[in-house]
Parts: sequence; structure tokens; C-alpha cells
Amino acid sequence: MNPLTQLNGLWEILRSNKTLTVGLFIFISLCLITVLAPVIAPHDPAEQTLELRFSPPSFTYPLGTDQFGRCIFSRIVYGGQISLAIAVISTIACVLIGVLVGTYAGYYQKLDAVLMRTTDIFLAFPAIVLALPIIAIVGPTPLGIILAILLPGWAKFARVIRSSTLSVKSNGFIEASKAAGASDTHILFRHILPNCYGPIIEIATLGLGAKIITITSLGFLGLGVQPPIPEWGTMINQGLPLLDKTPMIALSAGIMIVLFVLATNLIGSELRTILDPRSDTVAI
Repeated sequence: MNPLTQLNGLWEILRSNKTLTVGLFIFISLCLITVLAPVIAPHDPAEQTLELRFSPPSFTYPLGTDQFGRCIFSRIVYGGQISLAIAVISTIACVLIGVLVGTYAGYYQKLDAVLMRTTDIFLAFPAIVLALPIIAIVGPTPLGIILAILLPGWAKFARVIRSSTLSVKSNGFIEASKAAGASDTHILFRHILPNCYGPIIEIATLGLGAKIITITSLGFLGLGVQPPIPEWGTMINQGLPLLDKTPMIALSAGIMIVLFVLATNLIGSELRTILDPRSDTVAI
């Protein structure tokens, strides 16, 4: 298809779907803010100026300063970098593992029982219960947080992909491919997976917002990336006791989390409607 035709089609979708446009605008804006943090932030997020503790918002400090005299705005902008990076990496890893497990479970009946019972084991435990021992072993580092999210997170993706694989597998063109002598690998990667792109894109988008909530929840509990590295969940934890003196620490971090999750939910729900109008929403 002509690239210009594709762009025109995308523009028509955005123009006719205001919800998707708003979600994309918020998402892209937040990503640009965090990526361009070194340019946007007026101060070093770890720079302490104790004589300026609890300063009110000003031109020099747009959101004021915290208990150590650090610029809250700079810490909010930089705090999104670690959260978004971990969320993107863990979401990609969850999708890859979920796609492999779900596809093979749905296609090979002999593997279905083993893979799905294994998946059920991971689904039986709350994510935070599995995350705690991983954080205790690996430590509250970016790697530890990614593993803590990945271990319980892939199972939900595997369930969704398995259902999509079973649906595609029952179509006549799969039987025709088998009759024509196509190998299982060819069928899986040339026929089944391309027809599962819709659910994969949707659950990846919705899962990205869920990962941000998990990351910030771990930070709020003191199990996330440790200070002085800025992180939204940790900032809420530190800012709650200081609401009477400088409420912007907790409020600004909370607003950023709400905006990001709102954007991913808007995009995910609208993409599902566009890609498969007959399906119901999948919670990740």
C-alpha cells in the first residue's frame, strides 16, 4: 500500500476517533517530557539546597522544593524515565513469553494441559506476593523490579494469546495450509500469529499502564528504585507525610501516574474497538 495512503487512513482514524487522539496526545506528551528531561528540567534532580527547603512554586522552581531543597519539577520529569523504561521492557518481555506459551498451548493439544496448568500456578498468586521474594533476592534494582513484574505478568498474556490461537486455528485456511504440506512453524508464524496482532497490540497497550501501577506501587512500599534516584511511587511515599508543607511532591507524582494510565487505557480500549469491534475488553 502507498505510504501516503496509509498516512491518510491513519489521519482519518484519528480525526474520527477523538478518544484515541486524546489518549495518543497524552501518551506522546508524557513520553517526550521524560525523554527530554535533561533539556526540560531546570535543575539536577539530586541537587540539594537546604536553605531553600519547602520553597513555594516560583519561576526558578515551578513546583517548589522538597524537604532537601531539591526541585520537585525536575524530580517529576526525571522520575518518569526509570518508570517508563522498566514498564516498556517488562511489557515487551511479558508479551514475548506470553505469545510463545499461548501460541504453542493453543496449537499443540499435547502441550496445552502442561503449559496452561503452569500458567494457572502463576495466576493463582497475587502479583505482589510473587514480587516480594524476587525483590528480596535480587534487590530493589531495575533488574529486580523487571523480574518481579515479569514472573507473574506473562501468564495473563499467555491466556489471551491462547484463546486467540484457538480461534484462528479453527479457520478453514489453517486446514488448507496443512493439506498443502505447510510445516507447523510456517503455520504458526505466517498464518496464526499475524491474525493475533490485534489482541497482542491491545493487551500490550493496556498492560503498559498496569505495569506503571505495579512499578509505582513497589516504589510506594519502599521496594522500588531507591533514593536519591527519583521515581513516582517513591515520591508519593515521601510526600504523603509532607502534604501540609509541600503537597506538590505527592500530588504531582500522582497526577503523572493517573495521566499515563488514563492514556494507555484510552488507547488500548479504542484500539480494541478498531481492530475487533465484536470483542469484549480484556483486563491485564
